Amino acid sequence: MIEAVGLTKRYGAKTAVHNLSFQVRPGTVTGFLGPNGSGKSTTMRMILGLDTPTSGRVTIGGIPFRKVPNAPRHVGALLDAKAVHGGRSARQHLLSLAQLSGIPARRVDEVLGVVGLQEVARKRSNGFSLGMGQRLGIAAALLGDPQVLLFDEPVNGLDPEGILWVRNLMKQLAAEGRTVFVSSHLMSEMALTAEHLIVIGRGQLLADMPVKDFISANSADFARVRTPDTEPELREKLGSVLGEAGAQVVAEPDGALRVTGLPLPRISDLAHGADIRLWELSPHQASLEEAYMQLTQGVVDYRSTTDQRAGLQQQVAAPAPQGPGMPGQQPPQGYAPQPGPYGQPAHPGQPNPYAQAPGGAPGQGYGYPPAAGPGAPYGQPNPYAQPQPGPQAGAPAPMQPAAQPAAPADISKPHTEDAR
Repeated sequence: MIEAVGLTKRYGAKTAVHNLSFQVRPGTVTGFLGPNGSGKSTTMRMILGLDTPTSGRVTIGGIPFRKVPNAPRHVGALLDAKAVHGGRSARQHLLSLAQLSGIPARRVDEVLGVVGLQEVARKRSNGFSLGMGQRLGIAAALLGDPQVLLFDEPVNGLDPEGILWVRNLMKQLAAEGRTVFVSSHLMSEMALTAEHLIVIGRGQLLADMPVKDFISANSADFARVRTPDTEPELREKLGSVLGEAGAQVVAEPDGALRVTGLPLPRISDLAHGADIRLWELSPHQASLEEAYMQLTQGVVDYRSTTDQRAGLQQQVAAPAPQGPGMPGQQPPQGYAPQPGPYGQPAHPGQPNPYAQAPGGAPGQGYGYPPAAGPGAPYGQPNPYAQPQPGPQAGAPAPMQPAAQPAAPADISKPHTEDAR
């Protein structure tokens, strides 16, 4: 079990974590949520002894991490998948970690099979994709078969098959009685994986409860009601009837009505009594994402705004530079256009010799000179309008670029079960 009591961490004048207390119990996947900059990574670093708390304490099984004997055999963590020497192969990286902790070498091959990297085990990790790096980081966390596991964004860069595998892995580890603590920004994955949530904002605890209770406490269920689109007057009539019965009715952009404050059977009875035909009457249960957004809307530090493109539009609309011969400008007084090449006037507004084909028809080459003919400049054939000669008989064939080796696939083999 992980337990934090009054955990506080300051960096100069900035307080990253303030008086944070929580417990992560075994047998359950606990999700760790919070906006960017809320202190999640700092908290996980303090749990693993990488940062020292300014005040408070955090323990694993009642002992600070730094005092846990042979910690990799008891605690596994993935905080940064890039924390690997790029010149080492996946197997060498895991083997060095195993030797430091007294873990047998056969365990290295077992976890490589668990994460699906056995086919690329002897390739250097600097050639790995983001998803393959994540798999290697998970393999390192599982290496000592620990009872406590911490994962920071474990599905980052994984494909759908990999995401499903990680989800099932987390559940399996928790079902074995292990403590599993997972930080993620993917609300859909947390809704499917976690059973308990710890939510922080600006370094302070916002929620510590089961997922179902969290959704119920931070959102309201509602009913979607739709009348025939061909009879818009029924929609207004239904809204008035439901409002008189004490419901809160909000019009949706797609033409439906969002109704809160009345159960579905009551809405159906009211519509029937008013002789209003319904096309839809369905319950809507809030998602984890909606509940999370509702809770954290006041503690988000980085908010996006709509791109109005005002600066770009002003740039485009700026007047063209002044000067003789510039398109759209009048020549200064007393200015006489000089004849351009080929006897054509250079002043704007006159026909462009490159835009005319022989006979006065518009040119064919996006401003290139026309094909050969008396009206072509220099009287020479236009190289742009002629087919390019192919290789002559007996001439050596042009050199072809060497084929580049294909990048290693993210998934080489299906995952195998963890034999341990």
